Amino acid sequence: MRPLTWDHVDLDGRPHADPPVPPHIAVWHSVRRSGDTKTRKSRRTLALPHRCISALRRHRRAQERQRRIAGHGWQDNNLVFASDVGTALDAANVRRAFRRAIAKADGINPTEWTPRELRHSFVSLLSDNDVPVEEIARLVGHSSTETTEKVYRKQIRPVIQTGALTMNRIFQG
Repeated sequence: MRPLTWDHVDLDGRPHADPPVPPHIAVWHSVRRSGDTKTRKSRRTLALPHRCISALRRHRRAQERQRRIAGHGWQDNNLVFASDVGTALDAANVRRAFRRAIAKADGINPTEWTPRELRHSFVSLLSDNDVPVEEIARLVGHSSTETTEKVYRKQIRPVIQTGALTMNRIFQG
């Protein structure tokens, strides 16, 4: 996320195109030395949820204000997530800010969480909301479902809940 540039973000989409193109983010390049993504399936275009579109618009306005404040000190790297002078964010600073933010949530130990955990949470939430694992693997850019299932997907609701709910339905009548 740190190297994401505004060139890869389309907050308007093309709603009148045929077919319509929703607001999206294009993941076609990497910060790897070769500039290529990890796998061919890592290259993808992802529609953005409404909440993300709103947050990114607010963020862009705040970044424009910061650019004006920095004046000639601003380094225009076109980064979505940049320092106060437009440079790439340091990974340690991102982790520290992330931990400060989640420390405000009840029941979460911030020392056990990193920004990377959000990717695992994304996969788990989609899985628990009946999104097929094949589609989840496509969304996160995995070349197969194996990594998605074995590494990323965590069961949020206990597996046993399905049996209990079924038994409740059977014996309620």
